Amino acid sequence: MAILSIPNQQVQLTDPKEIRTFMNQRGIFFDQWSCAVHFDDTASTEEILAAYAADLDPFMKNGGYETADVISINSLTENYEAIRTKFLAEHTHSEDEIRFFVDGQGLFWFHLENEDVFNLLCERGDLISVPAGTKHWFDAGETNPFVKAIRIFIDMSGWVPHYTESGKENEFLAFNFPTRG
Repeated sequence: MAILSIPNQQVQLTDPKEIRTFMNQRGIFFDQWSCAVHFDDTASTEEILAAYAADLDPFMKNGGYETADVISINSLTENYEAIRTKFLAEHTHSEDEIRFFVDGQGLFWFHLENEDVFNLLCERGDLISVPAGTKHWFDAGETNPFVKAIRIFIDMSGWVPHYTESGKENEFLAFNFPTRG
């Protein structure tokens, strides 16, 4: 279940309907899908995609998406620090960045015009679509990262990051992942 935070306003939302409304009002699609299948670290991309084909296939067809894959990040991921550094820099993409979280969690940060920076902690069952051209960055966590997510594309070349070099992400380096309660 997602958690939305606006650090400069000390606001945190945990109600899925409120989060969906907040995100959709800003042009960012957010939804939650059933996520009944559990996978271990040996699960293949094909197994994961097949398990969610009933939801994934119509979503992809309706959106004109051509391909999907699975990203898996954990404490054994080689060169994690370098990967994390790349994701932590504010960037945009030339196509929508769509992620369905099969397991784990990750923090998407957003830097929209005339808005305070906000973030969305996506967890198991959360689906997010960051529109093309949206300034954002992503954090899987400094220690013990764990993300298993389906990535959906029209063309994988559209996922190449275009870094803004604004440095905005540096203002939030001390932010701790939100927790419930």
